[in-house]
Amino acid sequence: MSNGLLPTGVQRRTIDGTERLATRGEPVYGEPTDGEWRAWAPDRSKLGAMFELEMETGLEGGETVLYLGAASGTTVSHVADFAGPTYAVEFAPRPARDLLETAASRPRLFPLLADARKPETYAHVVESDVDAIVQDVATRGQARVALENRQFLADDGRLLLAVKARSEDVTREPSDVFEEVCTDLEEGYEIFERCRLDAYHDDHLGVVARPR
Repeated sequence: MSNGLLPTGVQRRTIDGTERLATRGEPVYGEPTDGEWRAWAPDRSKLGAMFELEMETGLEGGETVLYLGAASGTTVSHVADFAGPTYAVEFAPRPARDLLETAASRPRLFPLLADARKPETYAHVVESDVDAIVQDVATRGQARVALENRQFLADDGRLLLAVKARSEDVTREPSDVFEEVCTDLEEGYEIFERCRLDAYHDDHLGVVARPR
């Protein structure tokens, strides 16, 4: 990989006097820019936080990506800047409209108005053997979502999962929720790395795994 743990197409650049993660593309959410480069704010992106915390995502640049929980496109726009074909699944109509606007300047970004809990609804669109699944969904059963979408992932692919403890159960300790989700995940994945993202996102856990 280039830039240490960063994929090709992601750099650390000085923008507005501060060293920041950055990708090359049209700005989306008012982020600072330096020419063609746009800052990637880790406090607005779980994947950005995983890079800032130097998790070994396995991404090198140019991968085919299935992104679950794309929302209005903040993170997936950065992914599409450095990845190959990027399928962005979002269920809520309002953020999906913003996602469509984001995709207009990114020919490799393919928005899908669909429910990540129902992969059969987009199985006819998403190619098999994607290199990476990036998951950031605010729902119960986050491990089950990852397991249901495992069918799209290449044998040597990576799951990059942001676990939201409060979406699973607001009454339990996040650490207990994380243990349960990871245990459930091991039904179909081998976990390589896990790291709390609290420096940027309260009560979140970053997980890197591959299919068993």
